[in-house]
Amino acid sequence: MGNWKASVPILLALIIATSGSFFLYNWIQTTTAPRETVEVATQAVPVAVAASDLPWGTRLEPDMVKMVPFLKESLPNGYFSDVNSLKGRVLLASMKTKEAISEHHLAPVSVTIGGVSAVLKPGKRAIAVKGDKIIGISGFINPANRIDVLVTLTEPVTNTEKTKLVLENVLVLATGTQIQKNDKGEPAPVDVYTLEVSPEESETLALAAARGKLQFALRNSTDSESVLTRGATIPTTLASLYMAPQKPLKKPVRRHSRTTTVETIKGSELSKTKLKL
Repeated sequence: MGNWKASVPILLALIIATSGSFFLYNWIQTTTAPRETVEVATQAVPVAVAASDLPWGTRLEPDMVKMVPFLKESLPNGYFSDVNSLKGRVLLASMKTKEAISEHHLAPVSVTIGGVSAVLKPGKRAIAVKGDKIIGISGFINPANRIDVLVTLTEPVTNTEKTKLVLENVLVLATGTQIQKNDKGEPAPVDVYTLEVSPEESETLALAAARGKLQFALRNSTDSESVLTRGATIPTTLASLYMAPQKPLKKPVRRHSRTTTVETIKGSELSKTKLKL
Protein backbone atom coordinates (compact mmCIF):
# COMPACT_ATOMS: atom_id res chain seq x y z
CA MET A 1 0.00 0.00 0.00
CA GLY A 2 2.82 2.33 0.89
CA ASN A 3 4.59 1.54 -2.37
CA TRP A 4 1.46 2.44 -4.37
CA LYS A 5 1.13 5.84 -2.66
CA ALA A 6 4.78 6.58 -3.41
CA SER A 7 4.37 5.79 -7.11
CA VAL A 8 1.31 8.06 -7.63
CA PRO A 9 3.32 11.32 -7.77
CA ILE A 10 5.77 9.75 -10.17
CA LEU A 11 2.91 8.63 -12.46
CA LEU A 12 1.31 12.08 -12.40
CA ALA A 13 4.66 13.69 -13.27
CA LEU A 14 5.04 11.36 -16.23
CA ILE A 15 1.52 12.17 -17.48
CA ILE A 16 2.12 15.93 -17.17
CA ALA A 17 5.50 15.69 -18.91
CA THR A 18 4.03 13.61 -21.74
CA SER A 19 1.11 16.00 -22.22
CA GLY A 20 3.41 19.04 -22.17
CA SER A 21 5.75 17.47 -24.72
CA PHE A 22 2.79 16.66 -27.00
CA PHE A 23 1.41 20.21 -26.91
CA LEU A 24 4.91 21.69 -27.36
CA TYR A 25 5.55 19.48 -30.38
CA ASN A 26 2.25 20.52 -31.99
CA TRP A 27 3.00 24.23 -31.35
CA ILE A 28 6.45 23.95 -32.94
CA GLN A 29 5.00 22.16 -35.97
CA THR A 30 2.38 24.87 -36.39
CA THR A 31 4.78 27.84 -36.16
CA THR A 32 7.51 26.35 -38.40
CA ALA A 33 5.28 24.90 -41.11
CA PRO A 34 5.28 26.91 -44.42
CA ARG A 35 2.32 29.21 -44.72
CA GLU A 36 0.02 28.91 -47.67
CA THR A 37 0.46 31.72 -50.21
CA VAL A 38 -2.76 33.46 -51.05
CA GLU A 39 -2.73 34.83 -54.55
CA VAL A 40 -4.92 37.84 -55.16
CA ALA A 41 -6.08 38.10 -58.69
CA THR A 42 -5.60 41.64 -60.07
CA GLN A 43 -7.52 42.93 -63.04
CA ALA A 44 -5.40 44.39 -65.87
CA VAL A 45 -6.81 46.66 -68.56
CA PRO A 46 -5.11 47.16 -71.96
CA VAL A 47 -4.16 50.82 -72.57
CA ALA A 48 -2.92 52.41 -75.81
CA VAL A 49 0.58 53.88 -75.52
CA ALA A 50 3.06 55.42 -77.98
CA ALA A 51 5.21 52.75 -79.64
CA SER A 52 8.03 55.31 -80.07
CA ASP A 53 8.73 59.02 -79.55
CA LEU A 54 6.10 60.97 -81.50
CA PRO A 55 6.31 64.72 -82.23
CA TRP A 56 3.24 66.91 -81.95
CA GLY A 57 1.23 67.30 -85.12
CA THR A 58 1.63 63.59 -85.91
CA ARG A 59 -1.35 61.87 -87.53
CA LEU A 60 -1.59 58.52 -85.73
CA GLU A 61 -1.48 55.20 -87.54
CA PRO A 62 -1.97 51.73 -85.97
CA ASP A 63 1.75 50.90 -86.13
CA MET A 64 2.54 53.99 -84.00
CA VAL A 65 0.47 52.62 -81.09
CA LYS A 66 0.71 49.48 -78.99
CA MET A 67 -1.27 48.06 -76.08
CA VAL A 68 0.20 47.75 -72.59
CA PRO A 69 -1.64 46.28 -69.54
CA PHE A 70 -2.38 48.77 -66.75
CA LEU A 71 -3.70 47.99 -63.29
CA LYS A 72 -7.32 48.96 -62.91
CA GLU A 73 -6.41 51.30 -60.05
CA SER A 74 -3.80 53.20 -62.13
CA LEU A 75 -5.72 53.86 -65.34
CA PRO A 76 -5.08 57.39 -66.74
CA ASN A 77 -7.99 59.71 -67.43
CA GLY A 78 -9.27 59.61 -70.98
CA TYR A 79 -7.31 56.46 -71.89
CA PHE A 80 -7.93 54.36 -75.01
CA SER A 81 -8.21 50.58 -75.03
CA ASP A 82 -8.59 50.15 -78.77
CA VAL A 83 -5.88 50.91 -81.34
CA ASN A 84 -8.36 51.43 -84.16
CA SER A 85 -10.11 54.23 -82.25
CA LEU A 86 -6.89 56.30 -82.53
CA LYS A 87 -6.41 55.90 -86.27
CA GLY A 88 -6.29 59.29 -87.97
CA ARG A 89 -6.25 61.32 -84.72
CA VAL A 90 -3.70 64.16 -84.54
CA LEU A 91 -1.39 64.73 -81.57
CA LEU A 92 -1.41 68.15 -79.92
CA ALA A 93 1.54 67.28 -77.67
CA SER A 94 4.73 65.28 -78.09
CA MET A 95 4.62 61.75 -76.71
CA LYS A 96 7.40 59.64 -75.24
CA THR A 97 7.80 55.91 -75.78
CA LYS A 98 5.29 53.87 -73.70
CA GLU A 99 3.50 57.04 -72.59
CA ALA A 100 -0.26 56.51 -72.34
CA ILE A 101 -2.24 58.39 -75.00
CA SER A 102 -5.15 60.32 -73.52
CA GLU A 103 -7.90 62.43 -75.03
CA HIS A 104 -6.26 65.69 -73.87
CA HIS A 105 -3.21 64.83 -76.01
CA LEU A 106 -5.32 64.83 -79.19
CA ALA A 107 -6.90 67.40 -81.47
CA PRO A 108 -10.68 67.28 -81.96
CA VAL A 109 -12.00 64.45 -84.10
CA SER A 110 -12.86 66.97 -86.83
CA VAL A 111 -9.13 67.72 -87.31
CA THR A 112 -7.90 65.10 -89.75
CA ILE A 113 -4.79 66.80 -91.18
CA GLY A 114 -1.58 66.68 -89.18
CA GLY A 115 1.31 69.11 -89.13
CA VAL A 116 1.69 72.63 -87.81
CA SER A 117 -1.85 73.71 -88.74
CA ALA A 118 -3.24 71.13 -86.31
CA VAL A 119 -1.44 72.58 -83.30
CA LEU A 120 -2.03 76.29 -84.03
CA LYS A 121 -4.20 77.99 -81.44
CA PRO A 122 -7.31 79.84 -82.67
CA GLY A 123 -6.42 83.39 -83.73
CA LYS A 124 -2.73 82.58 -84.16
CA ARG A 125 -0.63 82.33 -87.30
CA ALA A 126 2.47 80.36 -88.22
CA ILE A 127 5.29 82.29 -89.85
CA ALA A 128 8.75 81.04 -90.84
CA VAL A 129 12.00 83.02 -90.76
CA LYS A 130 15.47 82.11 -91.95
CA GLY A 131 18.27 81.82 -89.44
CA ASP A 132 21.55 80.10 -88.70
CA LYS A 133 23.28 78.24 -85.88
CA ILE A 134 23.95 81.49 -84.03
CA ILE A 135 20.31 82.57 -84.05
CA GLY A 136 19.28 79.06 -83.03
CA ILE A 137 21.79 79.05 -80.13
CA SER A 138 23.69 76.10 -81.62
CA GLY A 139 20.68 73.81 -81.69
CA PHE A 140 19.31 74.60 -78.23
CA ILE A 141 16.11 76.08 -79.69
CA ASN A 142 13.64 73.26 -80.35
CA PRO A 143 9.90 72.94 -80.97
CA ALA A 144 7.76 73.89 -77.94
CA ASN A 145 10.43 76.31 -76.65
CA ARG A 146 9.60 79.95 -75.88
CA ILE A 147 11.82 82.72 -77.24
CA ASP A 148 12.18 86.50 -77.45
CA VAL A 149 12.93 88.06 -80.83
CA LEU A 150 15.45 90.91 -81.17
CA VAL A 151 16.25 92.85 -84.31
CA THR A 152 19.08 95.20 -85.26
CA LEU A 153 17.94 98.01 -87.57
CA THR A 154 19.18 101.37 -88.83
CA GLU A 155 16.92 104.25 -87.77
CA PRO A 156 16.12 106.29 -90.90
CA VAL A 157 15.91 109.63 -89.06
CA THR A 158 19.12 109.54 -87.07
CA ASN A 159 20.85 106.98 -89.33
CA THR A 160 22.05 105.08 -86.23
CA GLU A 161 21.95 101.35 -85.60
CA LYS A 162 19.72 100.13 -82.79
CA THR A 163 18.98 96.69 -81.36
CA LYS A 164 15.51 96.28 -79.90
CA LEU A 165 13.45 93.48 -78.40
CA VAL A 166 10.33 93.45 -80.61
CA LEU A 167 8.55 90.17 -79.71
CA GLU A 168 8.56 88.16 -76.50
CA ASN A 169 7.35 84.79 -75.23
CA VAL A 170 6.90 83.45 -78.76
CA LEU A 171 6.19 79.73 -79.21
CA VAL A 172 8.48 77.78 -81.55
CA LEU A 173 6.33 75.42 -83.62
CA ALA A 174 8.99 73.74 -85.72
CA THR A 175 12.65 73.90 -86.73
CA GLY A 176 14.22 72.55 -89.87
CA THR A 177 16.76 73.00 -92.64
CA GLN A 178 16.26 73.97 -96.24
CA ILE A 179 18.75 73.91 -99.11
CA GLN A 180 19.16 77.25 -100.88
CA LYS A 181 21.77 78.73 -103.21
CA ASN A 182 24.32 81.07 -101.68
CA ASP A 183 25.94 84.15 -103.28
CA LYS A 184 28.17 81.90 -105.39
CA GLY A 185 25.21 79.91 -106.69
CA GLU A 186 26.19 76.85 -104.68
CA PRO A 187 23.62 74.89 -102.61
CA ALA A 188 23.92 75.60 -98.90
CA PRO A 189 21.79 74.60 -95.88
CA VAL A 190 19.69 77.34 -94.27
CA ASP A 191 17.99 76.92 -90.89
CA VAL A 192 14.29 77.77 -90.80
CA TYR A 193 12.26 78.50 -87.66
CA THR A 194 8.45 78.42 -87.63
CA LEU A 195 6.93 80.61 -84.92
CA GLU A 196 3.39 81.00 -83.59
CA VAL A 197 2.38 84.68 -83.54
CA SER A 198 -0.68 86.90 -83.71
CA PRO A 199 -1.53 88.69 -86.98
CA GLU A 200 -0.03 91.96 -85.64
CA GLU A 201 3.12 90.18 -84.48
CA SER A 202 3.47 88.54 -87.89
CA GLU A 203 3.70 92.01 -89.48
CA THR A 204 6.38 93.08 -87.02
CA LEU A 205 8.37 89.89 -87.55
CA ALA A 206 8.13 90.06 -91.35
CA LEU A 207 9.40 93.67 -91.41
CA ALA A 208 12.20 92.91 -88.94
CA ALA A 209 13.34 89.90 -90.97
CA ALA A 210 13.26 91.89 -94.25
CA ARG A 211 14.99 95.08 -93.07
CA GLY A 212 17.21 93.99 -90.20
CA LYS A 213 19.12 91.15 -88.57
CA LEU A 214 17.26 88.83 -86.21
CA GLN A 215 18.49 87.28 -82.97
CA PHE A 216 16.60 84.86 -80.70
CA ALA A 217 16.83 84.74 -76.91
CA LEU A 218 15.72 81.48 -75.27
CA ARG A 219 13.29 81.84 -72.33
CA ASN A 220 12.68 79.63 -69.34
CA SER A 221 9.61 77.49 -69.97
CA THR A 222 7.94 78.84 -66.79
CA ASP A 223 8.86 82.50 -67.36
CA SER A 224 5.93 84.49 -68.78
CA GLU A 225 6.89 87.91 -67.43
CA SER A 226 6.68 90.81 -69.88
CA VAL A 227 9.69 93.14 -70.05
CA LEU A 228 9.82 96.61 -71.66
CA THR A 229 13.17 97.82 -72.95
CA ARG A 230 14.52 101.05 -74.48
CA GLY A 231 16.75 99.33 -77.00
CA ALA A 232 20.51 99.54 -77.33
CA THR A 233 22.51 101.91 -79.53
CA ILE A 234 26.26 102.22 -79.97
CA PRO A 235 26.58 105.12 -77.46
CA THR A 236 24.39 103.39 -74.82
CA THR A 237 26.28 100.12 -75.32
CA LEU A 238 29.64 101.81 -74.90
CA ALA A 239 28.34 103.59 -71.81
CA SER A 240 27.51 100.26 -70.13
CA LEU A 241 29.60 99.57 -67.02
CA TYR A 242 31.44 102.87 -67.59
CA MET A 243 33.83 103.88 -64.83
CA ALA A 244 33.03 107.24 -63.20
CA PRO A 245 35.62 109.97 -64.00
CA GLN A 246 38.07 110.66 -61.22
CA LYS A 247 38.28 114.11 -59.66
CA PRO A 248 41.45 116.02 -60.66
CA LEU A 249 44.04 116.45 -57.98
CA LYS A 250 44.30 119.91 -56.41
CA LYS A 251 47.35 121.91 -57.38
CA PRO A 252 49.68 122.63 -54.46
CA VAL A 253 49.42 126.16 -53.06
CA ARG A 254 52.70 128.07 -53.42
CA ARG A 255 53.52 130.10 -50.37
CA HIS A 256 55.66 133.26 -50.49
CA SER A 257 58.86 132.96 -48.44
CA ARG A 258 60.07 135.68 -46.05
CA THR A 259 63.63 136.52 -44.96
CA THR A 260 64.95 137.93 -41.72
CA THR A 261 68.37 139.12 -40.62
CA VAL A 262 70.03 137.78 -37.48
CA GLU A 263 72.90 139.80 -35.96
CA THR A 264 75.58 137.97 -33.99
CA ILE A 265 78.14 139.81 -31.75
CA LYS A 266 81.31 138.02 -30.87
CA GLY A 267 83.55 140.26 -28.79
CA SER A 268 84.13 143.38 -30.85
CA GLU A 269 82.96 141.78 -34.10
CA LEU A 270 79.41 142.05 -35.51
CA SER A 271 78.14 139.58 -38.14
CA LYS A 272 74.80 139.47 -39.94
CA THR A 273 73.04 136.27 -41.29
CA LYS A 274 69.89 136.17 -43.46
CA LEU A 275 67.37 133.38 -42.76
CA LYS A 276 64.36 132.33 -44.96
CA LEU A 277 61.07 131.68 -43.17
